[in-house]
Amino acid sequence: MIGWLHGTIGDRWQEGNRCWLLLICGPVGYELQVSESLWQGTALESPTTVHTHLQQREDGQQLYGFETKADRNLFRLLISVNGVGPQVALGLISGLGAVSLLQAMAAEDVKVLCQAPGVGKRTAERLSLEWRSRLQERWQQQGGTTPLRLVEPVAESRELRATLEALGYGPEEVSAAVAQAGSQGLDPEQPMEEWLRHCLAWLSRQAG
Repeated sequence: MIGWLHGTIGDRWQEGNRCWLLLICGPVGYELQVSESLWQGTALESPTTVHTHLQQREDGQQLYGFETKADRNLFRLLISVNGVGPQVALGLISGLGAVSLLQAMAAEDVKVLCQAPGVGKRTAERLSLEWRSRLQERWQQQGGTTPLRLVEPVAESRELRATLEALGYGPEEVSAAVAQAGSQGLDPEQPMEEWLRHCLAWLSRQAG
């Protein structure tokens, strides 16, 4: 499994709404389909780090690249949902962004989810159901007994921790991210979205 690559951009191109990079790592060049946000931030011959997912297909293998670990883990969660393939998952991440996508799934906001290409009402409903199920499982593992309220003001809440851990971050990483957000003066009464945005940004910088 290839989970992370660092190299130099040898080529970059688009095919319709699909974005591609050729990443040169030593004597090897890796061809990756990447999220639009990652593609837009690259330039030829620039050093680039990507978090990757290797997809096994009947006709071969496909490598997907992402700007952050959170985006990569969110992609993996999305493609595990029935009816959601890699292209739909990339469209959701590129079109909405990780934080807005997480909020939309948690709030069962079908209208927002349907803004992504290839996502209809049934797929949007399945996404919301799957995400809330996984998040609820994390929440219960942490001792939560009340329903999750992802749009409520938070401080160092279990809801925030459950969301970050569901994206693949370990308890120590989550604790450090929450502490860092608090040390930067983030108001405990600010909504979940702001805390999540700060934590993901800090975790991405640590991974880079």
